[in-house]
Amino acid sequence: MDIELFLKYFARILTLLLVIPLHEAAHALVAKWCGDDTATRQGRVSLNPFDHIDPTGSLLMILTGFGWARPVDVNPARMRHPRRDMALTAIAGPVSNLIAAFAAGLVKACILATDDGMKAYMEYVLTDKITTTYCVMLLMEFLMIVNIGLAVFNLIPIPPLDGFNVMRYFTGAKVDRWFYEHYREIQIGFLVFILVLNMGLIPDKYNLLLVVRSKIYNGMWDILYKIPEHKWNNN
Repeated sequence: MDIELFLKYFARILTLLLVIPLHEAAHALVAKWCGDDTATRQGRVSLNPFDHIDPTGSLLMILTGFGWARPVDVNPARMRHPRRDMALTAIAGPVSNLIAAFAAGLVKACILATDDGMKAYMEYVLTDKITTTYCVMLLMEFLMIVNIGLAVFNLIPIPPLDGFNVMRYFTGAKVDRWFYEHYREIQIGFLVFILVLNMGLIPDKYNLLLVVRSKIYNGMWDILYKIPEHKWNNN
């Protein structure tokens, strides 16, 4: 296994152990702020990965970069504004992934703004030499990619993903009823979608998840790159 592939899998494992717990804890914490302490009483405001791990979702996370954790239990009836608060609780998870991606990108940008960072980058570009410093920057890049991918994946508007409850804020009871009446078929379709996605049967340019992930990554890095750009343009 080459070093880049190793770092890609390592980034997925780090996300599983460090960021997925943050994602689920964010759901639980926002639900509590909105009046429902169900998840809090179940111990889900926790950064312990073993409080959140789902075996199937974790395996897919490591193998493919897309996966899920054990859902956080919420009780809309205890929330002050159920439909709005469910949407806020749902979107908290993907937002935590985007914050994690931004933090990883910030680390990469700050390293690239140092003499050692720029030297490591130029050595790789000119000679393909991979130094320890470049490995750290590459790991941060993979952490950005996997967390942006998870945010995009979780915002797909189908149950049980977070995007479903975000979508419900803008729809009505008729849409809710249709989804729940066809829940089994939707779940089967979702599993088929995951299988097709992971088999690479969809060309990257037609894979909407990859297209959106790429656009968010590029936009985020355009902002963060101003740090090393400012440093080296003023030297």
